[in-house]
Parts: sequence; C-alpha cells; structure tokens
Amino acid sequence: MKKWLSALHRLEDGVLVLLLLAMIILAGVDILARTLFGGGVVWVQPLLRVMVLWLGLLGALLATRSREHIAIDLINRLAGAQTRRWLGVLTSAFAAFICLVIAWNAQAFVRFAFEFGDVAFGRVPAWPLQLVIPLSFALMGLRFSLQALQQVRGQTAEAEA
Repeated sequence: MKKWLSALHRLEDGVLVLLLLAMIILAGVDILARTLFGGGVVWVQPLLRVMVLWLGLLGALLATRSREHIAIDLINRLAGAQTRRWLGVLTSAFAAFICLVIAWNAQAFVRFAFEFGDVAFGRVPAWPLQLVIPLSFALMGLRFSLQALQQVRGQTAEAEA
C-alpha cells in the first residue's frame, strides 16, 4: 500500500511540475511573439487561465496530502492532546463534508457546461477543462475523510509518512 501511495504522490508531483513548466514555456513564447512579431498566439492566454485553475486545484490537493493547507490552530496550541485529537477529527470531517459538497455542485456545473455546449476557446469545449474542479474537490474530500479516520484511530501524520 505504501508503494502504491508513494507512486501516486510522485505522479501528482510530476503533473504539477510539468504543468508549471508548460505554463512558463507558453508564457515565454507568447511574450516573445508579442515582442518580435507584434502579436501573441491567440490561444495561449485562455489556455494559461485554464492551466492556472488546474495548478491551483492540484496544488490544493497536494497541500491536503501533506497537511500543509491553511488552518487556524489557536485552539490546538492551547488544548491538551486528547482535545487536539478530537478537534482534528472534527475539522477534518467538516473539511471533507465541505469539499464533497463543492465536488457535487461542481459536477453539476461541468454537466451543464457539457449539455449547453460551452466553449473555452476556439473549438475546445469547456467541460473537459473544468473536470479538475469536481475531481480535485472529491479527492480532497477523500483525503480529509481518511485523515479524520486516522485521527479517530490515534494515528498521526508522522506515522503515515
């Protein structure tokens, strides 16, 4: 199981690195085209906007994996170990619920984009580019759920690494 998770983590990291590299190259090509030829590549700017969405959501997924997401932990610093544990369960369960609600609504959004034939740019349909929204929030919800279960069992983040 650990080998499978390690491979999945490497894949996630690789996708993020490739996405960021592609964004840098595309932005550079667009800047050079504007500077040298007086106009950029028409489809680069809309594609970069979609790539920013993907990068942000996949980065958020990575942050939930390593538990480096934004958290308010004033109470955790003041509470005892047992209280901290149950607060962790509660906050992870709540975050999982919110992520799954967002994923559910995002899948409806993508479905409507498909049904109405929304176009992102050129002839590219919008719905495949929007799939990252429900998928990333569903995976974040799954990760938060697993973290809540681990905290119920008394496992820590260090124990799973």
